[in-house]
Amino acid sequence: MSLTIKAEKRDAGGKNVARRIRREGNVPAILYGPDVENVSLALSKRDIFDILKTETGANTIFQVAFEKDKLEVMIKDYQQDVTTDELLHVDLFRISMEQEIRVSVPIVLTGDAVGVKAEGGFVESATREVEVECLPKDIPENIEVDISALHLNQSLKIEDLAPVEGVKVLSDPQAMIVLIKAPSVEEEVEEVPEEEEIMAEGEQPEVIKKEKAEGEEESKETKE
Repeated sequence: MSLTIKAEKRDAGGKNVARRIRREGNVPAILYGPDVENVSLALSKRDIFDILKTETGANTIFQVAFEKDKLEVMIKDYQQDVTTDELLHVDLFRISMEQEIRVSVPIVLTGDAVGVKAEGGFVESATREVEVECLPKDIPENIEVDISALHLNQSLKIEDLAPVEGVKVLSDPQAMIVLIKAPSVEEEVEEVPEEEEIMAEGEQPEVIKKEKAEGEEESKETKE
């Protein structure tokens, strides 16, 4: 059975209304989507946090109940305070179980790459989620990518993903998912031995001293 959370319909209001809603332990929200006019709601912060903590996160399908309506929705977007993590606003998108939707699904790397465990490389993850299109019931929790066979300097791209039944991948096929990167080798700079540096520094004063002495002799002869 789908999870259901209760909501209260509210006036659009302004910042003061939004602050009051938050003080009451709720969060202002907007509901929109196919066959529904934009509706302003107040939701329990705890309910939204509980949904975001699930394995499916923002891709969780649940029902929102207000007045006489009970609609199936997903969290389309949400805003949090950057310093306190307080939930500030939520966008809910009404979905139809018979219509395909676009969502982003996390990529999970599995296995130990040969290039890491036997060749001294390390994993560089480039793409952490992929955009897909499918029916709501077919949304995968994640897409697993096995990197066990990868050697140094080998990579996997979006086009290398194993097909998932009922799911169409929309992301750029050439986008890199993961690369087994070789450790960087710092070029060794040849250092001049300290004794040679001292000798080189000592040569210059001797030359100057010699030139100075010759100059003094010429000056002396001229006077005579």
